[in-house]
Amino acid sequence: MLDEEADAELVARVTEQGYANNLTDEEIEKVGRDPFLVAYALVDIENRSVVTTEHSSPKRRRANRKLPDVCDDFSVHCINTFALIKELDFRTGWRGLS
Repeated sequence: MLDEEADAELVARVTEQGYANNLTDEEIEKVGRDPFLVAYALVDIENRSVVTTEHSSPKRRRANRKLPDVCDDFSVHCINTFALIKELDFRTGWRGLS
């Protein structure tokens, strides 16, 4: 959760260059908030990643594009939940008393 406003110019750039520059209202609705996620990451590309459950599908076009492919277009680090857990070295389990 970021305590900042999305940069409107970055959101527009991601929408136009990552999806299409002439999306219909229906397509914009389908794309949803994904351009905002990429725009937030672009503000600090070295320290921010986008985490998604979507899988790459490079042949998809316009509003059907997948988040990992759009992130790739902008060199934004994009990972899935399992990679996030690994990168954070998050562990579960209880180590019982000996």
